[in-house]
Amino acid sequence: MVKKGELYYPSEEFKKSAWANNEKIYKEAEKDPVKFWEKFAGELLWKKKWEKAFEHNPPYFQWFLGGKMNVTENIFERNLEEKGDKVALIWEPEPTTEQPKKLTYRQLYEEVNKFSNALLKMGIKKGDRVGIYLPMIPEVIISMLACARIGAVHAVVFSAFSPTALQTRLTDSGAKILITSDGYYRNGGLINLKNQADEGVKGTEVEKVITVKRAGNEVNWQEGRDFWWNELAENEPAECKAAVMDAEDPLFILYTSGSTGRPKGCLHTTAGYAVQTYATSKWIFDLKDEDVFWSTADIGWITGHTYSCYGPLLCGATFMIFEGLIFWPEPDRWAKIIEEHKVSVFYTAPTAIRMFEKYGTEILKKYEFKMLRLLGSVGEPIDESAWLWYFNEVGKADVL
Repeated sequence: MVKKGELYYPSEEFKKSAWANNEKIYKEAEKDPVKFWEKFAGELLWKKKWEKAFEHNPPYFQWFLGGKMNVTENIFERNLEEKGDKVALIWEPEPTTEQPKKLTYRQLYEEVNKFSNALLKMGIKKGDRVGIYLPMIPEVIISMLACARIGAVHAVVFSAFSPTALQTRLTDSGAKILITSDGYYRNGGLINLKNQADEGVKGTEVEKVITVKRAGNEVNWQEGRDFWWNELAENEPAECKAAVMDAEDPLFILYTSGSTGRPKGCLHTTAGYAVQTYATSKWIFDLKDEDVFWSTADIGWITGHTYSCYGPLLCGATFMIFEGLIFWPEPDRWAKIIEEHKVSVFYTAPTAIRMFEKYGTEILKKYEFKMLRLLGSVGEPIDESAWLWYFNEVGKADVL
C-alpha cells in the first residue's frame, strides 16, 4: 500500500495482478448492467444457457430466464479435474487439544454426495425444505451443499439462537428434516445443541432429526425420529447426480434476525445468487489459486452463506472456518490461526476489529502476518480509527 494525502492506495504491483485492475469496469457496468453480469455468468457451468438475462415486472425481477444449472456442479465438476487434490476447506476446532481438519475438493465432493444420497433415502426431494441448526463445523458446509446438490432448499438457523427462534423458522419454512449436532464448543464451554433442537422441533412439521457426533456429549434420543449422521452417510455411494435446477428455482431461505418483529424469510434463487456470489468473491477479495481465505462470519448469516461457503468454493479457492470464539483461550487466538494456516485474505467485523484494538498491539508483535495481502471488514460501518488500526497493526503497513 502507498499513502497519498490521507488516503491509502494499492501498490502498482497489487493493482497489476488484481482481477479487477481497471477503472473502466465501472463505466462498463453503468453503461449496460445486464451485459456486465452476463459476462460473469458466462464463466460458470450451465446445463442450458439462459434465453433472457433479466426481466423486471415490479415488484418482481428475474435473472437468467430459461437457464439451467446446479451450484454444486460449478463447485465440483467445474473444478475437480484441475483442483481435485487442492484443499478446499480447513476447519479449526475451538479446543486447542484437537487438530485442524482439511478436506480437498475431491474429499468434499465425496462427502457431499454421500450425504446427498442419505437425504434422498430419507425421502427428501427437489423443493423440500431442510432445516440446518449447526455450529461452524465441516458438516454445516456439507449439509448446505448436499441440499443444493439434490435441489432441496436449505434453511440455516444460527446455532446460538434459542429453541423458540428455531421453532419459528422451522414452522415458517415447513422443514421436514432438521440437521443438528450433539454439541459444540464456544468460549471454552460445551453447548448441548441437540437438547435445544429437541425443544425447537416441537409443534413443527419436522419428522426426522439428523445429529452430527461432534462433542460426544449425552443427548436425548427418540427412536424413529432421531438418526446419527455418520450411520446414515458412511456407507452411501460417493457419487450423486446433481439435480438440474432452473435459474429461478429456490436455493435457500435465510431469515432475518427478528430484532424488529417476526423474522422474515428471504428466498435466494439459484443462478442469480451463484453469479453474484462468484463475481463478488473473485473481484472484491481478489481470490487467487494460492490464497487461503478466512471469513469469520457465522454460517447463520448471509455473509456466512456467501463468503464462508459458496463464494470461495465457486472460485476454487481454499477457505477456512473456525468453530468457536476467536478470542479464546487467549485474545490472540485469531492471530495464531492466521499465522498457522497462512491466511492471505482476512475478512472480519468492525466489532471484532475494535476488540483486537482493545487488547492492544503488544500481543501482535510476535506475529509477522507475512502471508496477509488483503483485509476486509463486514457488517456495520467501520470508523476511521478502527480501520487505520486494522490496516497498520494487522496489515503491517510499516513494512510495506
